[in-house]
Amino acid sequence: MKVKVTHRKLGQDRVHGWAHLGLNHIELDSRLKGRRHLLYLVHEMLHLLNPEWSENKIVKQSRELTKLLWEQNYRRIEN
Repeated sequence: MKVKVTHRKLGQDRVHGWAHLGLNHIELDSRLKGRRHLLYLVHEMLHLLNPEWSENKIVKQSRELTKLLWEQNYRRIEN
């Protein structure tokens, strides 16, 4: 699955990210950095991959995956 990821300020929407189902598009708040960026990227990707999952399951799985990736030193190089 090819996914487009874009960044913009989402504070007015009161969210850190959006997963646009059917469009394979993720929007993330442009102010996210470090581990929080990774967490919300994983979270929104899980929404695209598993649209039938509850929000609670998405939250739990995204935290677990982010924890593992962060412990393995996966980092985003900030532009």
